[in-house]
Amino acid sequence: MRHIIQTKSLMGYRETINKTISELSKADDLKGIFQKSLPEYLMPNGERIKEIISLSRALLFPGFYGKTIADTSSLSYYIGVDADKLFSLLSEQIEAGLSFQKTQDNSKREDLKKQASHLASCLIEKLPSIRKILLTDVEAAYSGDPAAESYYEVIYCYPIIKALSVYRVAHELLRMNVPLIPRIMTEIAHSETGIDIHPGAQIGTYFTIDHGTGVVIGATCIIGDHVKLYQGVTLGARSFPLDENGNPIKHIPRHPIIGNNVIVYSNSTILGRICIGDGATIGGNVWLTHDVPAGETVHQTPCTQE
Repeated sequence: MRHIIQTKSLMGYRETINKTISELSKADDLKGIFQKSLPEYLMPNGERIKEIISLSRALLFPGFYGKTIADTSSLSYYIGVDADKLFSLLSEQIEAGLSFQKTQDNSKREDLKKQASHLASCLIEKLPSIRKILLTDVEAAYSGDPAAESYYEVIYCYPIIKALSVYRVAHELLRMNVPLIPRIMTEIAHSETGIDIHPGAQIGTYFTIDHGTGVVIGATCIIGDHVKLYQGVTLGARSFPLDENGNPIKHIPRHPIIGNNVIVYSNSTILGRICIGDGATIGGNVWLTHDVPAGETVHQTPCTQE
């Protein structure tokens, strides 16, 4: 008797599951959220993109990331091995990103493969210049933090260097019009570090974020040289304008422009296409939606006691 009851209960569960499967499979409900995967095209792979990040860091900071390297005599060998792996994986994932455009331009798989290989090669060619910029970021983090004991500690430990090593590679890929992959890369870095930098942002040299957690830098931000942010800072957009159909207007400048030698202290929110002038200082917990002249200090209005 108990077996019969249990069988009937399982049949009821099966009926519920089958009904749910049918609901989840309705074509009308999937419009705009289902990416059809055709066998002749690749799809992006998150685990392989994580490996791209690891290899990029190993090439930019050999000995700190990837394999331990005993001395410079073997450096060329290990860099060569990692560069070859990076080229292969990057070509594959760039091709997968380009495949997302296949419905618009009907590109053939072979054409996408050639384009992806060319773009991967261009990115690898840019790694020496990316490293030079990253070294200025390391210097800024070290010079701006009395607790930092060495450049080594900064490279090993500081989340901003982990985030920037991904952002600066992703930014170059975005500049080469690689779709989707740069954004996946920076979102992986966001999950890893708590620092959210859109790959479209333009960030100058000697940039650092102290502590790092909770910082947001929007897609159309322009940040000058020698800029320092603290944790919790948002460089964001205000509510964007709508077109005649009530849809948000995309691809317009909507984030702040930060000049050179600017400091923004913790938990401040700077919104809209406003300009923060060279040498300005923005105090903590400030809500800012207007331009700030060069050299000015902005802080909360102190409370007056009655």
